[in-house]
Amino acid sequence: MESQVRGGTRWKRFAVVMVPSVAATAAIGVALAQGALAASFSVSGQSFKVTTDKLVGTGFSQYGALDEGYTLSGKKTVHPVAVSGFKSATINSLCQSVVTPDVPILGSVSLILRAGEDPNKPVEAKNLYIDVADLEADATFENIDIGVAAKDANKGPGMKGGGEQANPFGFAQQADKATLVGVKQTAWATTAGTFKLSGLKMSLSTGVKECY
Repeated sequence: MESQVRGGTRWKRFAVVMVPSVAATAAIGVALAQGALAASFSVSGQSFKVTTDKLVGTGFSQYGALDEGYTLSGKKTVHPVAVSGFKSATINSLCQSVVTPDVPILGSVSLILRAGEDPNKPVEAKNLYIDVADLEADATFENIDIGVAAKDANKGPGMKGGGEQANPFGFAQQADKATLVGVKQTAWATTAGTFKLSGLKMSLSTGVKECY
């Protein structure tokens, strides 16, 4: 399932309707170690794809926002996203891919990152925030609340802050725990307080090679 966004791009008019299958997305990117609150930043002109066999997160919340950023030609733009926050999360068999198109001589260049492939050594994250565009997964939530105001969602790590474009009085949902199996997703940004990538492997290759 996907969140549906309609209307203009100004955040005061922005509305997102999210359903539980979207509620606990977890895109894993290069994280910023900045303590409990994640900072907002201008996103690049490239989204990234992620797959995981299983993600288990505690202290979950989600709300709608706009990510400011750039196109690959340097023009300003915005992306509607569902921001998912977790106080802590473990991820098994992580794959993240980013494709850079139109590189001189080479054409497209793909970066693939893998980690947490050992079942006994998953990827671990604290105060994790993920700005997601779409998601596919089988999801289970424990003690979920749907329809709380974003500023009052207190089971998760809170709203990101740092000047993000999000309405604190808008729709949000939260849960004590979220378990996602067979995750496939596209995201624009990830930030975290800490991010431990066990068994990290990274490779570059020409052509379009993605996690899915």
